[in-house]
Formats: sequence, C-alpha cells, structure tokens
Amino acid sequence: MRRLLALRREGKLTTGQVRSAAEMLGVRERAVWRWLAAAEEDAAAAPGERSAYPGRFTVTDEVRALLGLWKGNVAAVHRELTARAARGEGDPPPSLMTLHRAIRRDLTPGERAGLAGGERAARKHDVFLARPRGWRNQVWETDHVQVPVLVDVDGKVRRPWVTWFTDCATNAITGVAVTPGDPSRESVLAALRSAVLREEPYGPFGGVPEKVRVDRGKDFLSRTVTAAFGLLDVTVEDLPAYTPHLKGTVEGLNRAVESMFLASLPGYARQPRPGKRASRPKDEVLLGFEDFTARLLDWTLWWNTEHRPAPLRGRTPLEAWQDDPTPLRDVSAADLWTFTLEDAGTRTLTTRGIRFRRRDYVGPWMTGQAGIQVRIRFMPHHDHRIEVYHAATGRYLGPADLADQATDEQISAVRRARSARARRLKKDLEASQRERYAAVNQPEAPLLLGALTGAQAEAELAQTADADLAQLALPDLIPHAAPPADWRTPASLAALTTPGPPIRYPYGRDGAPAPDGPGGRATPPTTDEDGDAS
Repeated sequence: MRRLLALRREGKLTTGQVRSAAEMLGVRERAVWRWLAAAEEDAAAAPGERSAYPGRFTVTDEVRALLGLWKGNVAAVHRELTARAARGEGDPPPSLMTLHRAIRRDLTPGERAGLAGGERAARKHDVFLARPRGWRNQVWETDHVQVPVLVDVDGKVRRPWVTWFTDCATNAITGVAVTPGDPSRESVLAALRSAVLREEPYGPFGGVPEKVRVDRGKDFLSRTVTAAFGLLDVTVEDLPAYTPHLKGTVEGLNRAVESMFLASLPGYARQPRPGKRASRPKDEVLLGFEDFTARLLDWTLWWNTEHRPAPLRGRTPLEAWQDDPTPLRDVSAADLWTFTLEDAGTRTLTTRGIRFRRRDYVGPWMTGQAGIQVRIRFMPHHDHRIEVYHAATGRYLGPADLADQATDEQISAVRRARSARARRLKKDLEASQRERYAAVNQPEAPLLLGALTGAQAEAELAQTADADLAQLALPDLIPHAAPPADWRTPASLAALTTPGPPIRYPYGRDGAPAPDGPGGRATPPTTDEDGDAS
C-alpha cells in the first residue's frame, strides 16, 4: 500500500497496478482505491490526528466523562450508554468492540491512563527533556526519603529517613544525614553542613552551590533553613508540588539506593515473603542504627568513587568532579556552624545564667559576665545546649548547657511513663469506638449491636459522672448570700442568691466607723439596762 500511495502521489499509478494489488489482497478494486484516498486524507491531517470517516463512531465528551467516572472500564461505559439510550437520553451506542476500537484510536495512551488512574498515571506516558549537564556546584537537588529497611533504634523497630544533597552536573552525593525518626529542619541543616564542608571527614565534594532545588517541603522552606541559604548566597528554587521529574537527579538516586543497596540488607520491608501475609521472620536479626548508618555511608563512598553512571559516559562522579575546572567557593567550619543555627533573639545574662524557653542555661565562661546583653542561637530540637554571642559586637562567647538536666535514668523513666499512658489511652479509645452493626440484605436503618442492662448503663453513667469535675463542684448546693440593698445587682445574679439582711460594714475605708445613720451620720451608741454600750 505504501508503494501504491507513493505512485499515486507521483501521478504514476495505473489501473493495472491497482487491480493486481486487489487480487493479491483478495478484495475488490474499488476498496483499494478507497484505501488510497483515506491514506491521503490522513497524511494531510495534523500529526497524530485521523480524518473522520462518514458514519464512523468517534469518542465524544460524554464518553470521556464516563471513562473518568468508571476509571477506564470500557464495558461499564458501554452499559451506561445503553441504559441512557433505553431511557431516551441519547442515541444507541455501537457494539462493545467498536467502542474499544474507537477509544484506542481516538485517545492517546496517556489520555487512557489518565482517565483510569489520574495525572500520575498519565505522566508516565509523557516525554521529558533533559537539562544540560552544566558545571559542578551550579545546581544541587535535595530530598527526604524514608528507607524501606527496619532498623533497631534503642530497642524499637523503626524505618530511618535519609536526607541528601546531590550535584546535578556530576551525579555526586555531596552531603547526607540519617535521622532515626521523622526528619526536620535539623536534618536539612546537618546534611547541608556535610555537603558544603570539604574538610575531613567530608570532601573532596563540597563548596557553596549557586542554586538548590527543593520540592516545597516545609523542612526545606522553614525560616531557619531559608535564612541559612540566604546567608550563604544560595538561590532556592521551590518546585511545584507533585513534579518529581523537575528534580530527576535526586529522584533517580532515591530509586537507585533501594535496588542497588537497601534490598540486600536484613530487615528490608519490601522483600517478597512466602504465604498470604508478608510477615517478617521471627528469627531475623535487624541492624542497629549505628551499623546501618555506617553501611549507608560506605555505599555513598562507593557511589562517588567507583560507580559509573550512564550520563557520565564511563566516568565516576569523582572523576567528573576533578575534571571540572570550575572554582569552588568555600566557607569555614566556624562560619558555617553559625549560619546554620536558629536565631532566638537577645537575652540578659543574669546571675542564674540565660533564661531561654523557661529554663536556665549556664556555662563556665559566664563568670563575671552578668548583666551583659547576649544573642542566642541554637540547633533545632537540641534543647540541651545553646550557642551564645555578644549582642553588640557579635563575638562568640561560648556554649551554655541546660542547668539541672535530668539524668539518663530519669529521662528513661519519663519516656516509659509516657509510653504507658499513650498505650492506655489508645486502648480506651479503641474500646470506645469498637461498635458493631447488624448485617442487612434490605435497605433499612443501621442497627447497633451489643445488649446492655439498665444496671450496667447506670453504673457506667455514675462512673462518668464521678470523673466529671464540673459536676463534683456543685456550685448551687449552698447559694450565695444576697448583696447589700444599695448594690445594683443584675436580675440573673439576684435569682441565684438567698435573701437576707443587709451586711453592715463596721469600718470605713480609713478605719473610722461606717456612717449608717440618717443623712450619712454615725449613729450614737445606745446602752442597755445594765449600762453596757450596744
């Protein structure tokens, strides 16, 4: 057909050639002529479009909406169209096979995936452009990733988080930080320090980048991290949400670390397990947090010095870094430590030390310094120590540790008590929410199961009433006495009091007898039969 179409365009197609092609294909001669005409119309249309044939079913907006409603289920869409036609709401639909062919013909694979699974599914069929490689420290990318590995952290099984910075030009991991629990801005600052410094045990990668791409995470956009980037003169590019393709270097690293390293560790959570339920073997020994961190740092060193990614064309990240002549901008460790601390404002150094967050911090350098104004900087979530600077000159004075800090045994006891309280609360909440309803096979109101006697209900209500401190107060048991008659008392308050005689004040404001006689004069004392004053 392609040969016949080319001859037709050149004006060299003969009737004998068309007749021979029809005999070879087993169709009539006019069918071949019709196919050639349709092919010319398709070629004249826009790329990716097909010309409309008279009478051929095409996908309409209604079909698109139904595909989105039924998540790409063509059979369900066909049943819906048939039911609407039966109610007189539209034309009868074509056959199911014709509908399948029309959807495959008129919708792209990305559109079909998007109607079935949403935007993320449609994005898998998109074509993305690759950025130029650039030069070292031109652009870094950073991200948090929770590793799918169970690790023993102080006797508890947890999945640590890894925060790292990568250089887009060389694919090098410039900085990494591992957090046993949920990451925070402290994790970002720790990874940033390891990425910028080139001294031992860091380097040779490092220096200050020109730009850092983040993905709208609250830790990366916090006030402390943003201030640190600003002091280092680093541009922060905040990418739109749900756009991992815009920071493909670090996203590729997140995928590579699992398949190349984490899958081989004990406690890997996504390992296929026998049986219906994917449970972890009881005799499996998990790695400690320290051992896991050491292995992750060893793999990071292997990635930087031995691994040869395909975009680097046979070179390791270290070789690509060393071959790049771009000058580096370094920051001293002391200045970097200052830049990555959170500012808490100024305080006055007193004889008790520095008051910060309702706690006192002291240091040996404070002797003879009481009365000066200082500025506090601290690492987020590290409450045991603060860094103190002179408020006027900015000179570093020294660290200050928390006074009267609890011992390790006391901290452990408090944590155990908090855990026990949390378990009790969780158990009580689960018991209160465990409600069962009767199963039905006809439309009817839900029926709550669980029989309860009257005595049980009264006992539970009495227990609840005893625990309610507001009911134990009983404010109306002894009503308040009525205020003096010369007071202007609201009617709502007067209704809650008991009437009584007005209260006499024996003394005035200055200690003199209060005037209670006519005209405000003091009433002269009277004497009884015995001559005593009354």
